[in-house]
Amino acid sequence: MLKSPPIANLPNVVCLKKEKMKLITILTITILTTSCNSQIKEARTNKVESVTKENVSQIGTYVISAFEDSKGNLWFGTLEEGIARYDGVQLRYFTKNDGLPSNRVTSVIEDSNGIYWFSTGEGLSKFDGHDFTNFIVKKDDWGSNVVNQLFIDSKGQFWIGTWGGVYTFDGNKFTQFPIPYPKVETSINEDTKDWITEIDEDAEGNMWFARDGYGACKFDGKTIVHFLKKDGLHSNNVTEIEFDGDGSIWFGTRVAERDNPVPEKRIGKGGVNKLENTTMISFPEINGFNDGDVFTIYKDGANNIWISTTKNGVYKYNGREFKHYSVPISITDIMKDKHGIMWLAGAGGLYKINQKEEIINVTKKGPWK
Repeated sequence: MLKSPPIANLPNVVCLKKEKMKLITILTITILTTSCNSQIKEARTNKVESVTKENVSQIGTYVISAFEDSKGNLWFGTLEEGIARYDGVQLRYFTKNDGLPSNRVTSVIEDSNGIYWFSTGEGLSKFDGHDFTNFIVKKDDWGSNVVNQLFIDSKGQFWIGTWGGVYTFDGNKFTQFPIPYPKVETSINEDTKDWITEIDEDAEGNMWFARDGYGACKFDGKTIVHFLKKDGLHSNNVTEIEFDGDGSIWFGTRVAERDNPVPEKRIGKGGVNKLENTTMISFPEINGFNDGDVFTIYKDGANNIWISTTKNGVYKYNGREFKHYSVPISITDIMKDKHGIMWLAGAGGLYKINQKEEIINVTKKGPWK
């Protein structure tokens, strides 16, 4: 699944507006708070190997996304350096000089034909392995051309998430998919209210959208159901949606008060919630899960749930307990490759957790193995 980049916390970001839709259904959710004091376990080996910037360059100042393609190549999207690809032998960067429309590449996806698609700061880009073909989502609409989410659903529908809302794409034409604004009791940041932070599909084929200020919503093909702070979420600024093997839904949120121009008032609720049937659960005793920003929730092939925090490292949940990994940077994306290595993209560079559970900084010179 493609993860949402936390661009809201990064420099030079603004946004635009959106339309309406028809049917809205509000689901009433029971709110439950659970104590997890006995469920946290520190990783047995949490050795951190880092390299100073004076000695070697990081993959990027902001590494936004990590992706492994069908050939085993590793791709890393960056905020300013284009996209980096490691093919098992060498690291290569693709930038505007190679045909990308922008050096801001926040995600990559591969379709069933082996074609790569990149979300960029200036539209959508297609790469066939040799040439780039670039697409403008909407003419004269800056927000709609800042693309940050790409998703191909089980029916083959291509969904595009932008700073100007949701679009579908048929290979030639973009069609806006309007989502209604639910009534919320919290203040809305006009710069980010149309920012689509996540697109995903559950096992039943329902489409899910995360929004910055208007919570999360589920579309079953006919109606839309909203999930909001009043339903138990820590915040209406939802950053992530993930589905675990038990059918529960995990939500990552950011602290809405971070947008307050007064530094002393930038304190509020944000972090992790889990929806079990109709019960919304929080985890009050885990650092970063209740008063922080969570930008990545990732399910690996073994059904472990990985959760990043901005100041408290990374957690892995195996269905029984949480294990903590002291990763020293704020993580923006997590991906497990076919060798079982966890790749952690973040603000400050790239890290990996190997099979020995060592936390290692990976720079332009590696180590890759």
